[in-house]
Amino acid sequence: MVNLYEGGAYLINGIKMISERDTTKIQSLTGRTVSKEKAKKGTITYSLLQAHNTSDTIDTLKIKFDAMASHDITFVGIIQTARASGMEKFPLPYVLTNCHNSLCAVGGTINEDDHVFGLSAAKKYGGIYVPPHMAVIHQYMRETMAGCGKMILGSDSHTRYGALGTMAMGEGGGELVKQLLGDTYDITYPEVVAVYLTGKPNPGVGPQDIAIAIIGAVFKNGYVKNKVMEFVGPGIASMTTDYRNGIDVMTTETTCLSSIWCTDTDTKQFLAKHGRVSDYQELTPSEIAYYDGVIAIDLSTIKPMIAMPMHPSNSFEIDELNANLEDIMYETEKNIKSRFSNADIHFSLMDKIIEGKLHVQQGIIAGCAGGCYTNIMEAAHILKNANCGNDVFTLDVYPSSQPLFMDLVKKGAISKLMASGAIVKTAFCGPCFGAGDTPANNAFSIRHTTRNFPNREGSKPGSGQFSAVALMDARSIAATAANGGVLTAATAYADEYSVPEYDFDDSSYKIRVYQGFGNAQPHSELIYGPNIKDWPEQIPLSDNILLKVCSKIMDSVTTTDELIPSGETSSYRSNPLGLAEFTLSRRDPDYVNKAKKIGFVEKERRDGKNIFAADVDLQRIYTKLKETFDTIDIASIEIGSVIYCVKPGDGSAREQAASCQRVLGGLANICEEYATKRYRSNVINWGMLPFQMKESPSFEVGDYIYIPHIRKALNGDMKSIKAYSIGDKIKEISLYITEMTAEEKKIVKAGCLINYNRNR
Repeated sequence: MVNLYEGGAYLINGIKMISERDTTKIQSLTGRTVSKEKAKKGTITYSLLQAHNTSDTIDTLKIKFDAMASHDITFVGIIQTARASGMEKFPLPYVLTNCHNSLCAVGGTINEDDHVFGLSAAKKYGGIYVPPHMAVIHQYMRETMAGCGKMILGSDSHTRYGALGTMAMGEGGGELVKQLLGDTYDITYPEVVAVYLTGKPNPGVGPQDIAIAIIGAVFKNGYVKNKVMEFVGPGIASMTTDYRNGIDVMTTETTCLSSIWCTDTDTKQFLAKHGRVSDYQELTPSEIAYYDGVIAIDLSTIKPMIAMPMHPSNSFEIDELNANLEDIMYETEKNIKSRFSNADIHFSLMDKIIEGKLHVQQGIIAGCAGGCYTNIMEAAHILKNANCGNDVFTLDVYPSSQPLFMDLVKKGAISKLMASGAIVKTAFCGPCFGAGDTPANNAFSIRHTTRNFPNREGSKPGSGQFSAVALMDARSIAATAANGGVLTAATAYADEYSVPEYDFDDSSYKIRVYQGFGNAQPHSELIYGPNIKDWPEQIPLSDNILLKVCSKIMDSVTTTDELIPSGETSSYRSNPLGLAEFTLSRRDPDYVNKAKKIGFVEKERRDGKNIFAADVDLQRIYTKLKETFDTIDIASIEIGSVIYCVKPGDGSAREQAASCQRVLGGLANICEEYATKRYRSNVINWGMLPFQMKESPSFEVGDYIYIPHIRKALNGDMKSIKAYSIGDKIKEISLYITEMTAEEKKIVKAGCLINYNRNR
């Protein structure tokens, strides 16, 4: 199905892929000796990065983007950070969408307050404002902004428009702030991995099936981590651009940096339909292009897939699952229960097996992955002479934009879906982030959305509420609906159906979307709701730091949704201190109180109190430090909290995963490795130290870690930083920090990105 090359390979004339080991074959085909360094410049990736790089060397990139995008779960914080840093107007097109809206007030901000703030910011600074229910962020960008040869930065991890010839990246808010201030996105030139496609998808196989197959092959081994995935090969022509978009958006789940595809006449037709044919250019590799790795896929071998809870990489063919149902469900249930901290939760997958068949309770087709035109048209076709029934199973469908919704109505797809018993709703990211269609307790939901992480469906395990999500393609979800909720691969219903051409009508955009770029109104006022708060002040990093270990998570991966849950917590998304109360709440409920206590101690220290004399625990620590070190300057020791995770940060780009720790007094993370670049960048931009360690941690929750001369260590090579864990005994441990730019070091020393910008 999916094969991974060991080592690199050369692509010859965009068609023939040859391992770098087969030098004889390369020379016979090209008639010359091939230079690897020259061939590396033959990728599409190289040409795009070179065109957007402002540094003197391609090895160390300083990128300026063509446009940016944020949704309402992130744009308030980004704008607040940028204006506190001195921003006066948006220097590039910046789209503010409102697709994480739930129009409710669950203890916090009425989400409409954020929308009003967003519109006022678009007016004041010259932005583009997309009202609620109009479009999910990535569909709007596909329809109106993405184009061949462009680069776009978004504050959502699924910022991926590679199938439209745009290299797009999802990062935390700090990276968008840098662009708003005229600064750059700084990275080392990434490795490039070819996704070499041949063959053609079979009827009943959709983009999510191909995506899940890829994710299952590359996530756990880190094959594409922080690399660019470049889609090449003759198989691209077998898929429409809309279909390609559905694969492309899921590349985020591989932990790659970005993606890019060869473009062709279908790309041109897609852009032409959206009134932007001028945004088309043919993007193909040079005659000889070198790739650092290859993912080879014969599309005709891909079957309908399912990603079992609790990660998109937990992939199986649906036929394989049904053939080994009890074994796979038992192991999945066991893995889920191993993560529960609440022993009172009742959850079972085994009880979903009835007479040898898997019965699911809910189906969802939604968002930037599932809510596309082709997916919904094919789902409607499967359900045209079938129905969901009147039992437990339900099906909800969310078209990803109003223009798309309008055409689905004209084509009759919406009436087919409604007649089958499906509920059709407007554009909303809710099912993707845990704020819409939360299943019943102990339910099993199948979804064509982006993620099935723990609690992404809205569970509250701390309160005994838990349900689980598996990812599937819209076609197989529709087939399951047609079969009364019994898990069914779409191949059972597949025929030679051909999806009609899509007709784009942007009249709703022309009427409702505010287009303010280039027309900033600096005297216009920002409109604040009562729960929209400024970021709290942070102090510069001290010379010596004392960290209290407030959480230690030994799971193989810790997602950003576990660090700061999405869903109903988003009602506090514009209130940093309010949102921070939910930090690690669904993974380590004791963390917040522990972090707040040490944060209070640090505040007392800054107020001039001798906290080492006032606190019994800290008296013990100070005594041990004096026994170990000849001299120790109490006044120079900054105190804060730290969390240890094996591999934190898989998932969302939301900077709150780091900022919430920071506002509670966090000074550092320690881990074996960071799951994604974007989470590590969030840690740095919020003034926390991104430590790593090679050995298993000997310290426990409640222990302290003393790190002297940390500012000096940041000026060195950072390969070995002496630290001392203080439990019953003092033990020397070795920490390290991987490469940081000069600017990143200054940000951490300043205490956060806001301080750094203010001081420049």
